[in-house]
Amino acid sequence: MNIFEKCALRTPDILLPHKSVNLTAWSVIACDQYTQDTDYWSKAAAVAKNCYSTLHMILPEVYLNTFSDEQRKQEIINIQKTMKDYLAAGVFANPVHSMLYIERKTAYNRLRKGIVTCIDLEKYDWRTDSKAEIRATEATIVERLPPRMEIRQGAALEMPHIMLLVDDPERILIEKIGDSIHNAQATPIYTAQLMLNSGSISGWALPADCSAYMEKALEKLYRANTGADGSVFMFAVGDGNHSLATAKAVWDAYKRQHGGVQQPNGSISLPNNLETNPLRYALVEIVNLYDSGLTFEPIHRVIFGADSKQLIAFLQSKLGGKVIACSDKPELVHKVEHSSASFGFIAATGELTCLETDMTCLAVSALQPLLDDFIKTHNLQIDYIHGSEEAFRIPQNSDAVSLLLPPISKESFFSTIAENGSLPRKSFSMGEASEKRFYLECRKLI
Repeated sequence: MNIFEKCALRTPDILLPHKSVNLTAWSVIACDQYTQDTDYWSKAAAVAKNCYSTLHMILPEVYLNTFSDEQRKQEIINIQKTMKDYLAAGVFANPVHSMLYIERKTAYNRLRKGIVTCIDLEKYDWRTDSKAEIRATEATIVERLPPRMEIRQGAALEMPHIMLLVDDPERILIEKIGDSIHNAQATPIYTAQLMLNSGSISGWALPADCSAYMEKALEKLYRANTGADGSVFMFAVGDGNHSLATAKAVWDAYKRQHGGVQQPNGSISLPNNLETNPLRYALVEIVNLYDSGLTFEPIHRVIFGADSKQLIAFLQSKLGGKVIACSDKPELVHKVEHSSASFGFIAATGELTCLETDMTCLAVSALQPLLDDFIKTHNLQIDYIHGSEEAFRIPQNSDAVSLLLPPISKESFFSTIAENGSLPRKSFSMGEASEKRFYLECRKLI
């Protein structure tokens, strides 16, 4: 087994639109973004109208709760028909047999680098106790998979919005490939402005001479990410966890239908005749956890109807630490943002409090189970909030306590998951909504 196989990687045959296709209209943001904003998707539809577009091959989640079962079924039929029509109509250029190096410039003046490639679903497991090479970062909600499975089962194409993270603090893999490509003044095989002011993207096929260097870098990362028990934690799912879990579920179902047998550990055996089946693989983008253009934003909590003093006392009894009263908003924000283990509390009365702890794991992994217990005991409601401004605003207008969470520590990210399993739901957000991955590259499944 070569190092690429050990790391669950496979060179894909990537389908890109013919050069005559307008890539701004073609490329559309991940379907699980702007789930409360129908206006965004209406604007996207206006850009894609009468154009070849990946929008016609996805089902934005904003519509999942508004479509009837019949509407959803018809939409899935339309999606799968569009995929086949695009393949038959010559929308795509000849396949590119290569991994791709990409650079994404966002509207926030950040540059993110990545590698688009295939990963082996046999080496991915979303279960919280997984020791697979590819692991989920957040808990997978099984109930969210069936609508996605309906689309992928029978789909002729896949398009990635899945982003995997690699723990590469020395930046020896993706960044070095980028340096090599730029030093050679290689020409990108595509460059596009992304719709609705979302920045731009360029992609390069990897030169043949990158292979030997990649092998050495992967070997080093493989060794560095091998645990004491011999398990290797090569990649963590940063975005698109449910989409990758869907691909896995469809693959497992396909194996069952073609002779696969349920194993004691829950996996499905792989019949020899399916060794290279396209459904075994999924197209993803791999990004370095330490990429300077990749930001981790905390997702704050709001608990409605809670007594702030009671909540703080409960959490202090479980987490330890000291409680500090803050005189104003800047002081509270500064304390939380400059610590990896402090929590801010904004009460409906306007009282501002900080709980400073000395925990070394990711703060949200210790906090969420305690909040779940508190909420259940006191029969309360919780919501998840992006941005500190919203967290400060909500208690002013309702009987609620907001909790400000500290930034995610990249240094303890992989180790926390390796030791404790996947993180609680709504643990973090990778950048702002418009910085999420756009559909662009495709791969044939049938």
